[in-house]
Amino acid sequence: MSKFSEQEFLRYTRHIQLPHIGASGQVALKDACVVIIGCGGLGAPVSLYLAAAGIGKLVLVDGDTVDLTNLQRQITFSEHDIGKSKALCTKQRLAALNSDIAIDALEAHLNEQNTIEILQQADLVIDCTDNFAARYLINDTCHALKKPWIYASIFQFSGQCAVFTPEGPCFRCVFPSPPSEATDCNTAGVLGVLPGMLGTIQATEAIKYLLNLEGSLSSQLLLVESLDMRM
Repeated sequence: MSKFSEQEFLRYTRHIQLPHIGASGQVALKDACVVIIGCGGLGAPVSLYLAAAGIGKLVLVDGDTVDLTNLQRQITFSEHDIGKSKALCTKQRLAALNSDIAIDALEAHLNEQNTIEILQQADLVIDCTDNFAARYLINDTCHALKKPWIYASIFQFSGQCAVFTPEGPCFRCVFPSPPSEATDCNTAGVLGVLPGMLGTIQATEAIKYLLNLEGSLSSQLLLVESLDMRM
């Protein structure tokens, strides 16, 4: 079990004051390793909030570079980051936020050759991708490794989120096969704040899962409609 420095104890005071977390819960977060697949719209709030929360090790996986069109919603990046690696830029931003955690940045897309090596180290995997192929690969690998993972997707003004655990149904139980004509944010557009909403929900569910708190989205699919603010 990890121990806190005086600075860390002060940093996480507002967590430690919560009866549901306390010092032991904050230690559990420090001892956790979370793999985040994708550093874009969803990955930005997920990585920022989990770094701020004191997750001991974050592994960032993204093979893309920052584009001007990303800046409408991917809040970890600035204009100075255009053309640079998303994974490395995110690592730099998180390290500036919290120097007490370990951060690995992998400049690669998840694929059948690297998925087991990357995901087997995780206590929890978070899907922040924007394509079905990656989601099914994450699902199948996590199912084989008995790893929990958190799914979210966004489309125009709508979003979804669910938590998949080894004991419950998997992604294929909900979506047996990908749609034949799926579109993404690059072609259909997306409200800039929407990934912030869904990514924050993912980060919340991640902390709850790692702390074994009740009320998880496990075995549930949350639908978010931002136009009329229905959940």
